[in-house]
Amino acid sequence: MKKVLIAGVTSGSGKTTAVLGILKALNDQYKIQSYKVGPDYVDTKFHTRITKRPARNLDNYLVPEPATLNYLFTANTKGIDLGIVEGVMGLYDGLGTDKDAYSTASIAKQLNIPVVLVVNARATSTSAAAILKGFIEFDPAVPIKGVIINNVMSKNHYELIAGAIHRYLNLPVLGYLPHNAATSLPSRQLGLVPDDELPNIDKKISLIAEEVKKHIDLDQLVEIARPLTNVYRDPFSKIRVKLRLGLAKDKAFNFYYADNLSLLKKVGVELVPFSPLKDKKLPNVDALYIGGGYPEEFAAQLAANTAMKNEIMEFSQAQKPIYAECGGLMYLGKTLREENKTYSMVGIFNGESQMTPRLKKFGYCVAYPKQDCLLGNKGQEIIGHEFHHSTFTPLDKHLTPVLNMQKIRDNKIVDTWDGGYQVRRTFASYLHVHFYQNQQLFIQFLHNLGAEVQ
Repeated sequence: MKKVLIAGVTSGSGKTTAVLGILKALNDQYKIQSYKVGPDYVDTKFHTRITKRPARNLDNYLVPEPATLNYLFTANTKGIDLGIVEGVMGLYDGLGTDKDAYSTASIAKQLNIPVVLVVNARATSTSAAAILKGFIEFDPAVPIKGVIINNVMSKNHYELIAGAIHRYLNLPVLGYLPHNAATSLPSRQLGLVPDDELPNIDKKISLIAEEVKKHIDLDQLVEIARPLTNVYRDPFSKIRVKLRLGLAKDKAFNFYYADNLSLLKKVGVELVPFSPLKDKKLPNVDALYIGGGYPEEFAAQLAANTAMKNEIMEFSQAQKPIYAECGGLMYLGKTLREENKTYSMVGIFNGESQMTPRLKKFGYCVAYPKQDCLLGNKGQEIIGHEFHHSTFTPLDKHLTPVLNMQKIRDNKIVDTWDGGYQVRRTFASYLHVHFYQNQQLFIQFLHNLGAEVQ
């Protein structure tokens, strides 16, 4: 497999549009494995839609052991021609002011992936060369090997920018994408609107791909890509369990890391999908996993499915394990309020979720359980990520948080809060976790779900 990373100069530079077009344009010619830097769930779904292969996240905060991240990058790549990685935010943006703190640049260096930068050309010409020069010189160890110019207003505009880059830099210009309102992707509070909610998305992606084929030198892009030199072993390969795990999977709940699901299956967990939106009964399983998503967008439908809500409540009352993240917490609460409407949810947790106009929590964080819970033992360090436009408020004094949360930036604790709740063997929090962060934590988690760990 050859590897290349498409990064943005800033957020909003157009890297996602460029990546989707490139994936679509090359997918008929090459077998592609796509990746996304950071904890994003939505962009990966667009990738998977195009390649028909689960896109994977590369995050050196959520997966701190370098050998493990190297494994996740190289796993299952036999027979793959191209590994195309989409960056996150701007190239050097990460946690705090350290350019190497979990940024796209740090991933490029750690995994030795050549970088193609996407620069937004709107309202600039020769200054684009100065911007790129700064990016190249800011960290010479980052292998920046080319540039794509996005949002170009005319052929003359492109020639001005490309000419300035050729004049002042030894950096190949691979081409451009013209300004085109028809190819813009709609967003909502957590980023892009998911692909399966956009009726004309395939047509739009095809249109982007046509622009890519017309204006970007794809042969040069493939030539820039470097071959893999090492393949790493799975550090969790010796774990074996027996467990049937019900997985909430529909338009309301679909935020799952592909490597988390792959790991569960590899160790012997049988994943049994069910839909809180449409199904009336739970499958015959030992435990439930309800991930994040957009329950607020489907609140009326979730509230109306009383049969499923009753099934999940009875599952919890029978002392069977339920693990829920973010949107799952909102669903398992008593009510969900959006604007002037209140919707009845499952009711395991006597609390109310309320949508907020602005982000309440965003970014990497560390959780320390105050007591033994489904996710981990008292005082155990659990790293994760929160990103939500809602709050969860207990409605009685008996429902108290079980996690102490910390946000650390530039080696300083900059914020603390409490979160996460457990009732019987049902645990839910806003925290998203990557199971590959810690083998001992993962084994313990499987045991807490009722698995027979061999």
